[in-house]
Amino acid sequence: MQIRLMNFFKIGLICSALFAFQQVSAQADTTDLLSLLGPEEETTNYVFATFKSTRVINMHSNENPAAGVLDFRISHRFGAVNTGADNLWGLDVASMRLGFEYGVTDKLMAGFGRSNVNKEIDGFLKYKILRQSTGKRNMPISLSVFTSMVVRATQWENPDRKNYFTSRLFYCHQILVARKFNDRLSIQIAPTLVHRNIIADPSVKHDVFSMGAGGRFKLTKRSSFNAEYFYNLPNQLDAVYTNSLSLGFDIETGGHVFQLHFTNSKPMNEKGFITETTGQWEEGDIMFGFNVSRMFGVVKPKKRKEE
Repeated sequence: MQIRLMNFFKIGLICSALFAFQQVSAQADTTDLLSLLGPEEETTNYVFATFKSTRVINMHSNENPAAGVLDFRISHRFGAVNTGADNLWGLDVASMRLGFEYGVTDKLMAGFGRSNVNKEIDGFLKYKILRQSTGKRNMPISLSVFTSMVVRATQWENPDRKNYFTSRLFYCHQILVARKFNDRLSIQIAPTLVHRNIIADPSVKHDVFSMGAGGRFKLTKRSSFNAEYFYNLPNQLDAVYTNSLSLGFDIETGGHVFQLHFTNSKPMNEKGFITETTGQWEEGDIMFGFNVSRMFGVVKPKKRKEE
């Protein structure tokens, strides 16, 4: 009986040794195969949704519609809150801009709009130069350039004198530098130059330099608090004009983005809210407004090549 147990024990040891050897061999074969494949290639991880819309509130964000996507945008501003009950605290008065903005490519967008403030038509281009990313391509910021032109279509103040079409033109150029710090916080700065072909007061300047700053703080999966401010360098504008300050909320509902806000700026294009803001927050001279954005797929997107 003892001899049989010893034989059984020896057979068990031999089987265990064979099993262990088989496992080591299989692991070695796998390691050899992986070594033939070489090191795993590192990929680039791009940051998405720094902002939920192409606008922070008034100013452009670093975001563009995707290639082949049309963004139909309605911007609306009511009257000043301090006009009181006679005007239903501004709700009886309305200013509006209608715009169409198109993603020409994933980096380039173009758009135009018509505002009933001074009957202005504006057109713009925005191009992404850098995109925030980690991994193979590590880029800490997103950077876009923006340029626009505005044509004022109101009647000439003095039609009897010789008036030039170029006197109706205004230009704006911006560099948009944005960073998404985490899932909740995004910040953007926007060095800006506005050029006015004609000015009413010869003591002020045709060129206005301004620094814009905006931010987004995510509150829930589909809502955020947004703020933006433009600081104009001193001695560039008439004393009646002030800096633009806007506070509001973004609410995303599928294909729509609603932006509800309070602002002291009635105009809704760049040269307007940067150089022609007259409202004073401390005096209640602020307006409730909203932007509504609706996206439409116009061109079927092509398969993206790996970057």
